[in-house]
Amino acid sequence: MPRLSDSMEEATISAWLKQPGDEFRRGEPLVEVETDKATVVYEAEVDGVLAEILVAEGGTAALGAPIAKLAGGDDEVEASEAPAAVAPPAVEPAVAAVPARGERARATPVARRTAVELGVGLHGLSGTGPGGRIRKLDVVRAGSTSTANGGLKGTTTAVPLSPTRETIARRMTQSRSEIPTFDVTVRVDVTTILELRRDVEGAPSVNDFVVKAVALTLRELPAFNSSFVDGHSERHDRINVGIAVATEDALLVPAVLDADAKPLAAIAAETRELAQRAKARRLTPDELSASTFTVSNLGMFDVHSFTAVINPPQVAILAVGSAVRTAVETAAGGVEFRDTALFTLSSDHRAVYGADAARFLGHLRRLLEHPLSLLL
Repeated sequence: MPRLSDSMEEATISAWLKQPGDEFRRGEPLVEVETDKATVVYEAEVDGVLAEILVAEGGTAALGAPIAKLAGGDDEVEASEAPAAVAPPAVEPAVAAVPARGERARATPVARRTAVELGVGLHGLSGTGPGGRIRKLDVVRAGSTSTANGGLKGTTTAVPLSPTRETIARRMTQSRSEIPTFDVTVRVDVTTILELRRDVEGAPSVNDFVVKAVALTLRELPAFNSSFVDGHSERHDRINVGIAVATEDALLVPAVLDADAKPLAAIAAETRELAQRAKARRLTPDELSASTFTVSNLGMFDVHSFTAVINPPQVAILAVGSAVRTAVETAAGGVEFRDTALFTLSSDHRAVYGADAARFLGHLRRLLEHPLSLLL
């Protein structure tokens, strides 16, 4: 099992793209692997033949554990030298050997951490992983409670987190507990943007305008295009704007690379493609780790305003609410109705201050209220 993300400890085989006996060339897709961040296609590193599959689709293996035997290439492995094949768990997992009380239970690192959190002893558990190894799911099942007669809360069933949701939970807990966050909100007139979208078929979305405006604002105020690491800020010379995309079971943040240098039309095409691949879990680890600033937009859900959680080690995140028809006083003292939206910037007070956030939102508002400049 190769390392496919910086935080993975184990991963699940989603699909084998070659079958035993199939030849392959270096660079050809071999297997789809679901990590804690995304489903990644792993490509062959050498020419050869897939001799045997050791971990079938749906099976889980720890980082570095064998998942297949290859033959016919520079790294050919003789059957006598190869690790013993391990069958994946069946639909109804077979009971694995239980370690003796004096032996160390064979369990994944995630399973050991989960056992501590749930107060479950590993001895006596039957593992469904390769070679009877105890996985997180085995621990969760052992620690779950299900009351047959219901009680006041009805039947209670533990729902284990997916690897992606577990990573999100850990990072958001880190953000809320470690980052001194402050929030600043402004109201932005988006009437002209909405008029442009009504008049031009296939025009970029409001969020595309926001991504472009954010990228140009980050160019002017580079302190927000930073990471806070080991007690100091690290400014990045590339501006990669992450867009929060909600999937069925996770929140993923793919990045639009060098967004400040791309025309709005290119950003629009790229955000659509990234959103589609995020929902299909076909993003690469690089696309999920490259962002230097994040935009979270809930306007399409008719959410007027909210505060987003900073994605560490980034130092800020922008939350975008829905456009609302608002009565606004004109320069002549009259009243007209305009489309306005609330933008909330959450910032890390260790890296930037309130005045910096005010300047950021002021610059962003000027760009969005005069959007023709974003089309150039």
